[in-house]
Amino acid sequence: MTLRALLFDVDGTLADTERDGHRPAFNQAFADAGLDWRWDVDLYGKLLAVTGGKERMKHYIEAFRPGYQRPHDFDELVAELHRAKTRIYADLASRGGIPMRPGVKRLLEEARAAGLRLAIATTTTPENVTVLLEHSLGPGTQDWFEVIAAGDVVPAKKPAPDIYHYALEAMGLAAADCLAFEDSENGLRASLGAGLKTLVTVNDYTLDHDFSGAAAVLSDLGEPDAPARCLAGPALAGPCVDVAYLRTLHRN
Repeated sequence: MTLRALLFDVDGTLADTERDGHRPAFNQAFADAGLDWRWDVDLYGKLLAVTGGKERMKHYIEAFRPGYQRPHDFDELVAELHRAKTRIYADLASRGGIPMRPGVKRLLEEARAAGLRLAIATTTTPENVTVLLEHSLGPGTQDWFEVIAAGDVVPAKKPAPDIYHYALEAMGLAAADCLAFEDSENGLRASLGAGLKTLVTVNDYTLDHDFSGAAAVLSDLGEPDAPARCLAGPALAGPCVDVAYLRTLHRN
């Protein structure tokens, strides 16, 4: 088997978007709509068990606000809040407020130089992906990814594997040709469900997740002056995840 492509999740994998991007954007959207909903860091960590922003809001009402009287147009309210959140998040990202995680740009550049194809498979909206790439990774970098599978292009979100199946079909590749990058248990379940070997980089919200089945679990992708820590799987030969390491994971 030859490694031909890398498929990346976005939120928590390419950048720490959840705590410092999506969460404050949700809170601003709620405040602007006159709602007393407020998601602190700990509560948002619990809500992340549900993928998809609209789904997360509905779960919040069911699990944490049982006394809330839903208006007759509750679904439209949720949709409008999500649209507002997306605009607020885009403004934050456009000001460079959400940096890439360690090693992301370095590895993407190395992968491109090695001839590996790149794609994105995420539950976040296409608009969120575009603004993050353009303003945090760099102008024109969205063109590095031949497929950006995002948002509602599939009916079932992670942990369902649908978004990965969609990306693989769009690329004309088999799962055996690829390696996925995730940061959460739900994301890992989605990639494994699609038959993809997966490298996990944890973040503050996912340290205690079950990553059984991952090819490797790391603190991040690492930089030459800031080594990554290997938490499970094959040890790194140097301070960083590089293409040689990815090919080793893919072979084994």
